[in-house]
Amino acid sequence: MSILIDDTTRVIVQGITGREGQYHTRNMRVAGTNIVGGVTPGKGGQTAESVPVFDTVEEAKAATDANATCIFVPPAGAADAIMEATAADIPLIVCITEGIPVIDMTRAILAVHEHGSRLIGPNCPGLCTPGFGKIGIIPYSIFKPGPVGFISRSGTLTYEVVSLLTEAGLGQSTCIGIGGDPIIGSTFVDYLKLFEADPGTEAVVMCGEIGGSDEEDAAEYIKLMKKPVVAFISGRTAPPGKRMGHAGAIISGNTGTAQGKVAALQSAGVPVADTIFDIPGLVQKALHTV
Repeated sequence: MSILIDDTTRVIVQGITGREGQYHTRNMRVAGTNIVGGVTPGKGGQTAESVPVFDTVEEAKAATDANATCIFVPPAGAADAIMEATAADIPLIVCITEGIPVIDMTRAILAVHEHGSRLIGPNCPGLCTPGFGKIGIIPYSIFKPGPVGFISRSGTLTYEVVSLLTEAGLGQSTCIGIGGDPIIGSTFVDYLKLFEADPGTEAVVMCGEIGGSDEEDAAEYIKLMKKPVVAFISGRTAPPGKRMGHAGAIISGNTGTAQGKVAALQSAGVPVADTIFDIPGLVQKALHTV
C-alpha cells in the first residue's frame, strides 16, 4: 500500500525544459515514476526527456490525463504555476521551488484550498514511495520498501534519517518532505491522518524543527492515533533570537521553541530522539510494542 503515489499516478513537470527540470525529470523516470509530459509556456510541441511539452497545464492534462505535477519554476513565477495547476484540477501538486514571495503564496494557497488540490511544499524535496517512484528531488537509492511512514520539514534531514532507517533494515512506506517556508500547502497533521489510514504503515517518524506551531498541533492529533509515532526536533542548540535555516524556522515568544515542541510531543506519549542516530532504535521498539 502507499499514500499519494501508486501505479495510477501520472506526473507532468512544470518547468521541464529548464536545467533543474530536465535533470530531476530524468531521475524521477529512473526511479520508476510515470512522467507523462511537461509544461513550459512557448515551448509547446517540443519534447524533453522523451515526453511531450505543452504550453499550459490545461493542455497537458487534456492530452496525458495527468493527476500530479512537479513544479521547477523560478520563484517569481512559481505561485502562478501552482495556481495554474489548481485551475486545471490537478489533485496532487508538488512544488520544489524555494524563495517564493510570501505575498504570492498567500494567493496561491487560497487557490489550492478553493479547488481542493493537495499541495506539498513549496521549498520541499517532494515525496517518495519505494516501489512506485518519487515526485521531486529526493534521492531514490536510499529507500527500501517497508512499514515506516516518514514526514519532515527538512530535506537534508530527510536524507540522513531515511539512510539510517534503511541501514537498520527499517523500510519506508512513504516519505514526505512538507517544506520549510512559512506558508506551505499541507501540515504534519494532514499527513499523519493519511498514514493512520494506510494499511501499509505500521509506525511513523516525524522530524520537526524550531519555529511555528505545526509540531505542537501534530502532538494534539497524535493523542488520537492508534499507530506509534517517533519524533525528532532539530535546532535545540540554536541561539535564542536568531533566525535559523528555513524561513519557517522563526520563533515568536514562547511559540516555536525546541523545548516547547519536545514537551508537547512527550505529553502525547511520543518518544523524542535526542539525536537522529537514536531514531532507528526507537522505531524498532515502537514496532515491537504495537
